[in-house]
Amino acid sequence: MGDPATPPPRSIASAALAAGLRDMLRRWVPFAQMRPEHVDRFLAQASELYFAPDEVVVEPSDGPVARLYLVREGAVTGTRSATELYLGSFQYEAGDLFPVAALMAERAVTATYTATRDTFCLAVPKAAVAELAAVSPPFADLLNRRMLNFIDASRQAVQQAHASNALAEQSLERRLGEIATKTPAACTPDTPVGEALRTMHERRIGSMLVTDAGGVPQGILTRYDVLGRITLPQRPLGTPIAEVMTTPVRTLTVDDTAHDAALLMSRHGLRHVPVTRDGRAVGIVSERDLFAMQRLSIKQLSSAIRAARDVAAMQAVAAELRRFAATLLAQGVQAKQLTELISHLNDLLTARLVELVAAEHRRDLTQACWIAFGSEGRSEQTVATDQDNGLIFESSDPERDRPAWLAFGRAVNEALDACGYPLCKGGIMAGNPDCCRTPAEWRSRFAHWIDHGSPEDLLAASIYFDLRPLAGALGIAEPLLAFIHRRAAEVPRFCRQLAEEVLRNAAPLNWLGQVETRVLDGAEVLDLKLHGTAIFVGVARLHALALGLPEVNTRRRFEALAHARGLPERHCEAWVAAFEFLQMLRLRVQLEGLAPSGGGNPNLIRLDTLNYIDRRILKESLRVARRLQQRIELDYMR
Repeated sequence: MGDPATPPPRSIASAALAAGLRDMLRRWVPFAQMRPEHVDRFLAQASELYFAPDEVVVEPSDGPVARLYLVREGAVTGTRSATELYLGSFQYEAGDLFPVAALMAERAVTATYTATRDTFCLAVPKAAVAELAAVSPPFADLLNRRMLNFIDASRQAVQQAHASNALAEQSLERRLGEIATKTPAACTPDTPVGEALRTMHERRIGSMLVTDAGGVPQGILTRYDVLGRITLPQRPLGTPIAEVMTTPVRTLTVDDTAHDAALLMSRHGLRHVPVTRDGRAVGIVSERDLFAMQRLSIKQLSSAIRAARDVAAMQAVAAELRRFAATLLAQGVQAKQLTELISHLNDLLTARLVELVAAEHRRDLTQACWIAFGSEGRSEQTVATDQDNGLIFESSDPERDRPAWLAFGRAVNEALDACGYPLCKGGIMAGNPDCCRTPAEWRSRFAHWIDHGSPEDLLAASIYFDLRPLAGALGIAEPLLAFIHRRAAEVPRFCRQLAEEVLRNAAPLNWLGQVETRVLDGAEVLDLKLHGTAIFVGVARLHALALGLPEVNTRRRFEALAHARGLPERHCEAWVAAFEFLQMLRLRVQLEGLAPSGGGNPNLIRLDTLNYIDRRILKESLRVARRLQQRIELDYMR
């Protein structure tokens, strides 16, 4: 069938018509980012087509796609045949381009596209599409990176909406090559200490980088090292700097970001980080450089956490942490980085509380390991996350020692609750006997879940498999992790049960591919966790455990899966982009107070609070979730 024979395409020759269409297109991605002359070029090559309700626009029998369609008015539904791997329908509305993938691959479509009501489309020939993509980067970007292009536009909109409230002067997204632009002061390992100190004084710099003849960093000396390494030990000024420098030196590359530098400084207590290109030092980024970008810094927060001496001080830091997260959201920081930063600071806060409480309870942390489960274990915490934690303690007499460890665990749980991390309603906390066990007891429990657990057991236990050691003697957890990864991959029954759980809550799309919602307080709402991120988390967890992959973070699990199965990068890119967009929506709901007032659920979003771009990305993300679930059903349920 394909394009209708009658009426014929209407050329867009009228100046008035073209002007009206131009204004319309400028509201949509990618046209809003394109130069005006390129939008005009699109219109000059376009013909307007009308399709009656139930009329086919394009179908597989038409052969390789000849035109790109833009829905101007109405709607078009794509329906896959029963032989297709991924079943289900999807709908294109005003502003949508289709069929992008088939056009780029120079193949026929795999679905039948049908008008659902009176529909007007702009159709542009394939050759004209290629010519426009060659001169318009935003247009080409959409064709090649559809999902990521939309997400970039969404982030820009968030930044603009919060620009007046942003506390930072520059984004943490900036590459270090743009920040560390000055050639660093450097010397060779045999340079006398006195000469290095003289240079630092004359140039008023806080560090001296030590490199080999090829410019490769070998070590670093900072002004904070002078007292402890030179003055107090009374080192002669003729001492080679190699004897007092810090080595090995931690470095980043010009392609790393300010975010990466801030995180590295926070984790290791650094004030200077050398920046390299092809292994050679080309600059240094300092704590001061990042302070210039952020009035409230990661380093300041981490220092405040480490300096805290009681729960009251930690409460104040926790409040600052949430304010900092809101600031980063306003900067347009990506979901991956934002959740990573939140999780990192939460880790520091938790570890410090564990230290403080252990001192109060006279607990030896060399004999125990505090472990995180769920989102904290995956380093994917949002700002409205309750506790999921446990304790591994070593003991020759567990029943004798367990009460003291339980009391310690409960005290930490209560301290975390006081700092704004609610107690787990399901009781997954170190102060619960089920979550306070010896290595052998934990091993036995995981073995039962894997070998004999019922579907109901796994419904409650699945988050335990997102396990990460967080504080205390971290090595205590390593044999348990190795056992879990080995045993899970050996038991097909266990993987099938995980698959059943992944399929328990389907992606909320109806037969037309529209988002299914429920009504709360007169508004359409969607649970972004239950019907969104949880699907991606479950799919990634299943594949990682089935393949014996040690990764815990959802993004890294998807990347490891793609590598293990030799899948194209675009597959992993789509999974990650969809998951992280849903994560970002959750963060926005929680930080901006967008959740319905009567819902009591921080993961609910009102669809009427989303702009045009975000509604489109939401639908596309849920389509990705549905395809992942369909793949799971084919692989594990037949």
